[in-house]
Amino acid sequence: MARGMIVDDSKFMRRIIKETLEEAGHDVVAEAENGFDALEMYKTMKPDFVTMDITMWGKDGLKAVSEITDIDPDARIVVVSALSEKTLRLNEEGIRARAFLTKPFEKSDLIGAINKML
Repeated sequence: MARGMIVDDSKFMRRIIKETLEEAGHDVVAEAENGFDALEMYKTMKPDFVTMDITMWGKDGLKAVSEITDIDPDARIVVVSALSEKTLRLNEEGIRARAFLTKPFEKSDLIGAINKML
């Protein structure tokens, strides 16, 4: 299957997402807890897709999505956040993620969003 990177400041949430992805046959090649690390890991690991939280310390997910898509316009990013897609779009019209899920999410919705992007 595909190679993914998980970006979330919550270790618990990273574990839930990782287990979900691995159960679906995907390989998690990197995990980051902030946007700074996510950008560097993306450049190095070149994953097929990224799950991105928005509210994180340091560089937030909005900035990380913007910077990742600046270097790779074809990046496949699904935002997984406590903030709704509507709230995000009101505050950041240019967000270039391909899918949005609101926490808590159904595992099947996450896998469906990723499979649709791929």
